Amino acid sequence: MTDIWYNETLYPAWGQRFRVVRELARARSEFQDIAIFESETHGRVMTLDGIVQITEGDEFVYQEMLAHVPILAHGDAKSVLIIGAGDGGVLRRVLMHKTVTKAVMVEIDGEVIRLSKEFLPSIGGGAWDDPRAEVIVGDGIDYVKRAPDASFDVIIVDSTDPIGVGEVLFTDDFYENCARILTARGLIVNQCGVPFMQADELRDTSRRRKRFFPHVTAYVTAVPTYVGGYMTLGWAGKDPSLTAHTAATIEARAREAGILGTTGYWSPEIHAAAFHLPPYIAKHLP
Repeated sequence: MTDIWYNETLYPAWGQRFRVVRELARARSEFQDIAIFESETHGRVMTLDGIVQITEGDEFVYQEMLAHVPILAHGDAKSVLIIGAGDGGVLRRVLMHKTVTKAVMVEIDGEVIRLSKEFLPSIGGGAWDDPRAEVIVGDGIDYVKRAPDASFDVIIVDSTDPIGVGEVLFTDDFYENCARILTARGLIVNQCGVPFMQADELRDTSRRRKRFFPHVTAYVTAVPTYVGGYMTLGWAGKDPSLTAHTAATIEARAREAGILGTTGYWSPEIHAAAFHLPPYIAKHLP
Protein backbone atom coordinates (compact mmCIF):
# COMPACT_ATOMS: atom_id res chain seq x y z
CA MET A 1 0.00 0.00 0.00
CA THR A 2 1.32 3.43 -0.93
CA ASP A 3 1.36 6.33 1.46
CA ILE A 4 0.78 9.03 -1.15
CA TRP A 5 -2.13 11.35 -0.44
CA TYR A 6 -4.01 13.80 -2.65
CA ASN A 7 -5.10 16.93 -0.77
CA GLU A 8 -7.98 18.89 -2.29
CA THR A 9 -7.41 22.67 -2.47
CA LEU A 10 -10.99 23.99 -2.61
CA TYR A 11 -10.93 25.62 0.82
CA PRO A 12 -7.80 27.12 2.40
CA ALA A 13 -8.59 26.06 5.98
CA TRP A 14 -10.57 22.84 5.63
CA GLY A 15 -10.76 19.94 3.22
CA GLN A 16 -10.40 16.29 2.39
CA ARG A 17 -7.69 13.99 1.14
CA PHE A 18 -7.51 10.66 -0.65
CA ARG A 19 -4.93 7.90 -0.41
CA VAL A 20 -3.64 7.44 -3.95
CA VAL A 21 -3.13 3.96 -5.36
CA ARG A 22 -1.63 5.29 -8.58
CA GLU A 23 -1.75 8.34 -10.79
CA LEU A 24 -3.35 7.66 -14.16
CA ALA A 25 -3.15 10.98 -16.02
CA ARG A 26 -2.02 14.54 -15.55
CA ALA A 27 -2.43 17.23 -18.20
CA ARG A 28 -2.47 20.97 -18.60
CA SER A 29 -5.14 21.95 -21.12
CA GLU A 30 -5.74 25.38 -22.58
CA PHE A 31 -8.09 26.04 -19.67
CA GLN A 32 -7.07 24.11 -16.55
CA ASP A 33 -4.94 21.47 -14.83
CA ILE A 34 -6.52 18.01 -15.10
CA ALA A 35 -5.55 15.00 -12.99
CA ILE A 36 -7.00 11.51 -12.75
CA PHE A 37 -5.86 9.03 -10.11
CA GLU A 38 -6.94 5.72 -8.64
CA SER A 39 -8.00 6.14 -5.01
CA GLU A 40 -8.13 3.45 -2.37
CA THR A 41 -11.74 4.17 -1.35
CA HIS A 42 -13.60 5.97 -4.17
CA GLY A 43 -12.33 4.36 -7.34
CA ARG A 44 -10.97 6.72 -9.98
CA VAL A 45 -11.04 10.43 -9.24
CA MET A 46 -10.86 13.43 -11.59
CA THR A 47 -9.71 16.81 -10.35
CA LEU A 48 -9.62 20.17 -12.12
CA ASP A 49 -7.24 22.81 -10.78
CA GLY A 50 -6.85 20.81 -7.58
CA ILE A 51 -10.59 20.43 -6.90
CA VAL A 52 -12.38 17.09 -6.95
CA GLN A 53 -14.94 17.00 -9.76
CA ILE A 54 -16.04 13.40 -9.86
CA THR A 55 -15.29 10.00 -8.39
CA GLU A 56 -16.39 6.62 -9.65
CA GLY A 57 -17.64 5.84 -6.16
CA ASP A 58 -20.27 8.54 -5.72
CA GLU A 59 -20.77 10.12 -9.16
CA PHE A 60 -24.23 8.56 -9.39
CA VAL A 61 -25.56 10.82 -6.63
CA TYR A 62 -24.78 14.06 -8.40
CA GLN A 63 -25.43 12.88 -11.95
CA GLU A 64 -28.81 11.31 -11.20
CA MET A 65 -30.12 14.37 -9.40
CA LEU A 66 -28.79 16.80 -11.99
CA ALA A 67 -30.33 14.90 -14.91
CA HIS A 68 -33.41 12.99 -13.74
CA VAL A 69 -35.00 15.71 -11.61
CA PRO A 70 -35.43 18.39 -14.29
CA ILE A 71 -36.44 15.96 -17.04
CA LEU A 72 -39.06 14.18 -14.94
CA ALA A 73 -40.32 17.43 -13.44
CA HIS A 74 -40.86 18.81 -16.93
CA GLY A 75 -42.72 15.68 -17.97
CA ASP A 76 -42.35 16.03 -21.73
CA ALA A 77 -38.74 17.09 -22.35
CA LYS A 78 -37.64 16.21 -25.85
CA SER A 79 -34.63 18.49 -26.34
CA VAL A 80 -31.96 18.91 -23.67
CA LEU A 81 -28.90 21.15 -23.69
CA ILE A 82 -26.00 20.14 -21.43
CA ILE A 83 -23.23 22.64 -20.79
CA GLY A 84 -20.04 21.25 -19.31
CA ALA A 85 -20.27 17.69 -17.97
CA GLY A 86 -17.27 16.54 -20.00
CA ASP A 87 -17.08 13.21 -18.16
CA GLY A 88 -20.28 12.10 -19.94
CA GLY A 89 -22.24 11.10 -16.86
CA VAL A 90 -25.02 13.66 -17.27
CA LEU A 91 -25.29 12.84 -20.97
CA ARG A 92 -25.70 9.15 -20.16
CA ARG A 93 -28.47 9.83 -17.62
CA VAL A 94 -30.28 12.23 -19.95
CA LEU A 95 -30.29 9.65 -22.73
CA MET A 96 -31.83 7.04 -20.43
CA HIS A 97 -35.11 8.92 -20.90
CA LYS A 98 -37.13 7.59 -23.81
CA THR A 99 -38.84 10.96 -24.27
CA VAL A 100 -35.56 12.70 -25.12
CA THR A 101 -35.00 12.90 -28.87
CA LYS A 102 -32.03 15.30 -28.86
CA ALA A 103 -29.27 15.95 -26.33
CA VAL A 104 -26.68 18.58 -27.20
CA MET A 105 -23.61 18.66 -24.96
CA VAL A 106 -21.23 21.63 -25.15
CA GLU A 107 -17.96 21.20 -23.25
CA ILE A 108 -15.28 23.86 -23.57
CA ASP A 109 -12.35 21.60 -22.73
CA GLY A 110 -11.82 18.76 -25.16
CA GLU A 111 -9.10 17.31 -22.92
CA VAL A 112 -11.70 16.57 -20.23
CA ILE A 113 -13.71 14.56 -22.75
CA ARG A 114 -10.65 12.75 -24.09
CA LEU A 115 -9.30 11.79 -20.69
CA SER A 116 -12.75 10.78 -19.42
CA LYS A 117 -13.25 8.44 -22.35
CA GLU A 118 -9.84 6.87 -21.74
CA PHE A 119 -9.70 6.67 -17.96
CA LEU A 120 -13.34 6.97 -16.78
CA PRO A 121 -15.17 4.94 -19.45
CA SER A 122 -17.85 3.62 -17.10
CA ILE A 123 -19.18 7.11 -16.37
CA GLY A 124 -20.16 8.08 -19.91
CA GLY A 125 -20.73 4.51 -21.04
CA GLY A 126 -22.31 4.26 -24.49
CA ALA A 127 -23.72 7.78 -24.42
CA TRP A 128 -20.93 9.09 -26.62
CA ASP A 129 -22.17 6.96 -29.52
CA ASP A 130 -25.92 7.45 -29.04
CA PRO A 131 -27.42 8.87 -32.27
CA ARG A 132 -29.51 11.33 -30.26
CA ALA A 133 -26.36 12.93 -28.83
CA GLU A 134 -24.47 15.82 -30.37
CA VAL A 135 -21.19 16.49 -28.55
CA ILE A 136 -19.58 19.85 -29.25
CA VAL A 137 -16.18 20.98 -28.02
CA GLY A 138 -16.83 24.68 -27.69
CA ASP A 139 -17.94 27.63 -25.59
CA GLY A 140 -21.35 27.20 -23.93
CA ILE A 141 -21.76 30.97 -23.68
CA ASP A 142 -21.34 31.34 -27.42
CA TYR A 143 -23.65 28.40 -28.08
CA VAL A 144 -26.59 29.86 -26.14
CA LYS A 145 -26.07 33.23 -27.80
CA ARG A 146 -26.45 31.64 -31.24
CA ALA A 147 -29.14 29.05 -30.47
CA PRO A 148 -32.64 29.72 -31.86
CA ASP A 149 -35.47 30.90 -29.62
CA ALA A 150 -37.41 28.18 -27.80
CA SER A 151 -35.15 25.39 -29.01
CA PHE A 152 -34.69 23.45 -25.73
CA ASP A 153 -37.00 22.15 -23.03
CA VAL A 154 -34.30 21.69 -20.38
CA ILE A 155 -30.83 23.16 -19.88
CA ILE A 156 -28.43 21.41 -17.50
CA VAL A 157 -25.27 23.25 -16.52
CA ASP A 158 -22.60 21.05 -14.94
CA SER A 159 -19.76 23.48 -14.44
CA THR A 160 -16.99 24.19 -12.02
CA ASP A 161 -17.56 26.87 -9.36
CA PRO A 162 -17.87 30.50 -10.60
CA ILE A 163 -14.13 31.01 -10.80
CA GLY A 164 -11.80 30.53 -13.74
CA VAL A 165 -13.27 28.77 -16.75
CA GLY A 166 -16.70 28.36 -15.11
CA GLU A 167 -17.20 32.00 -14.12
CA VAL A 168 -18.96 33.11 -17.32
CA LEU A 169 -21.70 30.50 -16.78
CA PHE A 170 -23.03 32.52 -13.83
CA THR A 171 -23.60 35.88 -15.59
CA ASP A 172 -26.65 37.95 -16.55
CA ASP A 173 -26.01 37.52 -20.28
CA PHE A 174 -25.87 33.77 -19.95
CA TYR A 175 -29.15 33.47 -18.04
CA GLU A 176 -30.91 35.94 -20.31
CA ASN A 177 -30.01 33.84 -23.34
CA CYS A 178 -30.98 30.64 -21.56
CA ALA A 179 -34.45 32.06 -20.90
CA ARG A 180 -34.74 33.00 -24.57
CA ILE A 181 -33.83 29.57 -25.96
CA LEU A 182 -36.05 27.63 -23.55
CA THR A 183 -39.56 26.60 -24.52
CA ALA A 184 -42.69 27.90 -22.75
CA ARG A 185 -42.36 25.44 -19.84
CA GLY A 186 -38.59 25.28 -20.03
CA LEU A 187 -36.18 25.28 -17.11
CA ILE A 188 -32.50 25.42 -16.29
CA VAL A 189 -30.65 23.69 -13.45
CA ASN A 190 -27.04 24.15 -12.38
CA GLN A 191 -24.82 23.34 -9.44
CA CYS A 192 -24.76 26.15 -6.88
CA GLY A 193 -22.20 24.83 -4.45
CA VAL A 194 -22.37 23.64 -0.85
CA PRO A 195 -24.20 26.46 0.96
CA PHE A 196 -22.71 25.73 4.36
CA MET A 197 -19.38 26.81 2.89
CA GLN A 198 -20.41 28.65 -0.31
CA ALA A 199 -23.63 30.49 0.56
CA ASP A 200 -22.77 33.41 -1.73
CA GLU A 201 -22.82 31.07 -4.73
CA LEU A 202 -26.47 30.12 -4.20
CA ARG A 203 -27.53 33.61 -3.13
CA ASP A 204 -25.87 35.53 -5.96
CA THR A 205 -26.82 33.05 -8.67
CA SER A 206 -30.45 32.91 -7.54
CA ARG A 207 -30.78 36.69 -7.55
CA ARG A 208 -29.30 36.84 -11.02
CA ARG A 209 -31.64 34.17 -12.40
CA LYS A 210 -34.64 35.94 -10.84
CA ARG A 211 -34.22 38.77 -13.35
CA PHE A 212 -35.06 36.45 -16.22
CA PHE A 213 -37.21 33.63 -14.80
CA PRO A 214 -40.50 33.87 -12.88
CA HIS A 215 -39.72 30.87 -10.69
CA VAL A 216 -36.37 30.49 -8.93
CA THR A 217 -35.61 27.93 -6.26
CA ALA A 218 -33.16 25.11 -5.51
CA TYR A 219 -33.11 21.49 -4.52
CA VAL A 220 -30.54 19.49 -2.58
CA THR A 221 -28.45 16.38 -2.87
CA ALA A 222 -25.80 14.90 -0.60
CA VAL A 223 -22.62 13.99 -2.49
CA PRO A 224 -19.99 12.60 -0.10
CA THR A 225 -16.99 14.08 -1.93
CA TYR A 226 -18.55 17.56 -2.22
CA VAL A 227 -17.71 18.16 1.40
CA GLY A 228 -19.69 20.49 3.64
CA GLY A 229 -23.16 18.96 3.79
CA TYR A 230 -25.91 19.36 1.22
CA MET A 231 -25.04 20.56 -2.27
CA THR A 232 -27.64 22.80 -3.88
CA LEU A 233 -28.74 22.49 -7.47
CA GLY A 234 -30.19 25.80 -8.59
CA TRP A 235 -33.48 25.81 -10.47
CA ALA A 236 -34.92 28.55 -12.68
CA GLY A 237 -38.06 27.94 -14.70
CA LYS A 238 -41.10 29.39 -16.39
CA ASP A 239 -43.73 27.18 -14.71
CA PRO A 240 -43.80 27.10 -10.88
CA SER A 241 -45.89 23.93 -10.83
CA LEU A 242 -42.97 21.80 -12.04
CA THR A 243 -41.36 21.67 -8.60
CA ALA A 244 -44.57 20.72 -6.79
CA HIS A 245 -45.28 17.27 -8.26
CA THR A 246 -46.08 14.45 -5.86
CA ALA A 247 -43.89 11.39 -5.60
CA ALA A 248 -46.70 9.38 -7.23
CA THR A 249 -46.69 11.60 -10.33
CA ILE A 250 -42.91 11.41 -10.60
CA GLU A 251 -42.97 7.64 -10.16
CA ALA A 252 -45.43 7.25 -13.03
CA ARG A 253 -43.28 9.41 -15.28
CA ALA A 254 -40.12 7.53 -14.31
CA ARG A 255 -41.76 4.22 -15.11
CA GLU A 256 -42.83 5.50 -18.52
CA ALA A 257 -39.37 6.96 -19.15
CA GLY A 258 -37.75 3.64 -18.35
CA ILE A 259 -35.54 4.73 -15.45
CA LEU A 260 -37.44 3.35 -12.46
CA GLY A 261 -35.26 0.82 -10.67
CA THR A 262 -32.04 1.93 -12.40
CA THR A 263 -30.84 4.49 -9.85
CA GLY A 264 -28.69 4.44 -6.74
CA TYR A 265 -29.71 7.75 -5.14
CA TRP A 266 -32.66 9.25 -7.00
CA SER A 267 -36.13 7.97 -6.19
CA PRO A 268 -39.59 9.52 -6.59
CA GLU A 269 -39.67 10.26 -2.87
CA ILE A 270 -36.18 11.78 -2.86
CA HIS A 271 -37.17 13.86 -5.90
CA ALA A 272 -40.24 15.34 -4.19
CA ALA A 273 -38.47 15.90 -0.87
CA ALA A 274 -35.38 17.55 -2.39
CA PHE A 275 -37.26 20.82 -2.94
CA HIS A 276 -38.07 21.14 0.78
CA LEU A 277 -35.00 23.05 1.92
CA PRO A 278 -33.53 23.40 5.40
CA PRO A 279 -33.95 26.98 6.66
CA TYR A 280 -30.21 27.67 6.58
CA ILE A 281 -30.31 27.07 2.82
CA ALA A 282 -33.75 28.52 2.00
CA LYS A 283 -32.83 31.90 3.48
CA HIS A 284 -30.41 32.49 0.60
CA LEU A 285 -33.11 32.29 -2.06
CA PRO A 286 -34.75 35.51 -3.36
